[in-house]
Amino acid sequence: MESAIGVIGGSGLYELDGFEKSAELIVATPFGEPSDALVGGRLGGRQVWFLPRHGRGHRLLPSEINHRANLWALRSVNVRWLICVTAVGSLREEYRPRDVVLPDQYFDRSSGRERHSFFGQGIVAHVGFAEPVSAGLRAILRECSVAAGLTCHDRGTYVHIDGPAFSTRAESLINRQLGFDVIGMTNLPEAKLAREAEIALATLAMITDYDCWKSEEAPVSAGAVIGHLHANVAAAKRILAAAIALIPAVADWPEHRALDDAIMTAQALWPAATVDTLRPLLERFIAPCPKS
Repeated sequence: MESAIGVIGGSGLYELDGFEKSAELIVATPFGEPSDALVGGRLGGRQVWFLPRHGRGHRLLPSEINHRANLWALRSVNVRWLICVTAVGSLREEYRPRDVVLPDQYFDRSSGRERHSFFGQGIVAHVGFAEPVSAGLRAILRECSVAAGLTCHDRGTYVHIDGPAFSTRAESLINRQLGFDVIGMTNLPEAKLAREAEIALATLAMITDYDCWKSEEAPVSAGAVIGHLHANVAAAKRILAAAIALIPAVADWPEHRALDDAIMTAQALWPAATVDTLRPLLERFIAPCPKS
């Protein structure tokens, strides 16, 4: 099966010049329903699958997103590279609304972390996560962001909160004092699950606001960010169209073998039901049945 490219973001991101839509695929997963149908097609000769993170019409709270179902669905159609487009608040003066940030680190302030792994139920795995973002894919996004004429900040730490409420001013000030660069509510589980699924991931973080640490400005609100959000979507489309053409066809990056030394449970002990659940992730480890 051809290695594919995935994009998680807003529901209009697949409206790209040159994108030839060919399918809408509703994927049933062992972890429940994904946010929406996958929208598939070809762009620049590559198979691409788009998934609206909050569902079309923005129907899901950050805490309601079924990240395991989303990533399982993408891996089941052989997505091996994933670009996550996400709105974030800035915790640094020089990271301005409508700038692009390419995070290379995360700090987890979420709850429900048991939902941020595929493993369990008889198979234990501990993936390496010291460098949670694919350096190769981040470099492609940096090149395309700069070529698009956007102010791009390469590297940064994304602090993840549950939401759906924005931060209090005290929380925002503490996050800033701790040296975090941007804040968001959705991307860290995607990064953790992508690593377990052996998908190379990078995030295109589009700044919409200064959170609420900047006392001389009005605190962030949903209404205040709409204008920046629309401008950011247009910028993201330009970056995606250019980046997809530069992604390799062969999945041979380090992230594509993240499970090599991660699975602790001897294969002889793997429960059959768990193997079936994790088949898209484990297929290369499973010997084919001999022909009779």
